[in-house]
Amino acid sequence: MKSIVAIVGRPNVGKSTLFNRIVGERRAIVDDVPGVTRDRNYAVVERYEKPFILVDTGGFEPVTEDRLLQQMREQSMLAMEEADIILFMMDAKQGLTPADTEVASMLRRVVNKPVLYLVNKVDGDKIENEAAEFYALGIENMHTISSAHNRGIRDLLDEIQALLPDNSSYPEDDVTKVAVVGRPNVGKSSLVNRLLGFERVVANPTPGTTRDSVDTFFTCSRKRYCLIDTAGIRRKGKTSQKLEKYSVVDALKSIERADVVLIVLNAEEGITEQDKHIAGYVYEAGRSCLFVVNKWDTLEKDNKTIGKFVEQIQYEFKFLAFAPIIFVSAVTGQRIHRIMEETAEVAEQYSRRVTTSELNRVFKEAVEAHHAPLHHARRVKFYFATQVAVKPPTFAIFTNQPDGVLTPYQRYLGNRFRDAFGFKGTPFRLLFRGRERKSENSKERKTSK
Repeated sequence: MKSIVAIVGRPNVGKSTLFNRIVGERRAIVDDVPGVTRDRNYAVVERYEKPFILVDTGGFEPVTEDRLLQQMREQSMLAMEEADIILFMMDAKQGLTPADTEVASMLRRVVNKPVLYLVNKVDGDKIENEAAEFYALGIENMHTISSAHNRGIRDLLDEIQALLPDNSSYPEDDVTKVAVVGRPNVGKSSLVNRLLGFERVVANPTPGTTRDSVDTFFTCSRKRYCLIDTAGIRRKGKTSQKLEKYSVVDALKSIERADVVLIVLNAEEGITEQDKHIAGYVYEAGRSCLFVVNKWDTLEKDNKTIGKFVEQIQYEFKFLAFAPIIFVSAVTGQRIHRIMEETAEVAEQYSRRVTTSELNRVFKEAVEAHHAPLHHARRVKFYFATQVAVKPPTFAIFTNQPDGVLTPYQRYLGNRFRDAFGFKGTPFRLLFRGRERKSENSKERKTSK
């Protein structure tokens, strides 16, 4: 497994800027407002000789009465426990603070893992000289850096690389990425914590508590997963604050890199237009998915309640009719075990390959049972079908008239394929190609089912 490098420090000292600098892209949200990063934000860094997992954390305040700041402190403590290398960051412009001294004293008691002390925002020689006050902490090897201007970062990375073991590796080919998405305050973080069995992410009744997508690697029934908790997605008109706009983009990027998406609905509030927008993002991305109806324990129910809710979901989300539906409670743990059981099955279908012989048997039977309509007075002929990709399963169908296969017939073939092969919880794609694939006149049409 790759070693873990965690960045800790007080709020607004530049941890997320350093995180983005090392990762090489804007993964963490950066803003001048203290406390922007609240959870641990993970990224696999593979662009150096020894790959590692980098963790950004929320601000660490040693003593605070604020509940949210206390939770952020707990997350930082967890990150330090997980880490193999700790980067403790301080702010040269703010100077040495009592909080820095207290955290440094605590880190001296950390055993069996190196701690690198960083003084950030050292943008010039004058500030470099002023940063000498941090040596009062008893630090022998201190890095003066500027995350924003890339000053001192190369030397820092050289030391990190020197500290990492040579056999550091983290095979991700067998990891199934599962993104948890939904509107704000539907219980996504509580659901993640319940699935993992401990308080992995900050769960707070205030809508919008989660701002960054948070990755957690774990094993369930001998299968490896990466669980991604995402920020709640509001409609564009509702994302007036800059931070929330960043969070929506981050959540949508998480959908793009997921294999399976858990679309979380709120049983108390029912289905909203925004739920349908979110489901649309998942469908357009071509990801497998399942619906998780949370807070089911809060409803008064009879023997028809589940049936009515299922009918409503199937009506409102016709384009995701293949997605399983699970009714759960993150608070009580009701049916939580079903989520990973269904996720494992859906992930398997998402990666499924159909043999060419079986595929063409079903395809031939479908064409013979119902011929495609004439196109420009010409008969549409089909030759054969083959699977060309997985995640999602993708099939190429060769015909004399790719443009002649209209939407109703595409839908008919898709239904026949689903009846024969299932593909539970996953979309699949049909590509219609001319027989002479190398010809300049060959055409291709594409549809998702």
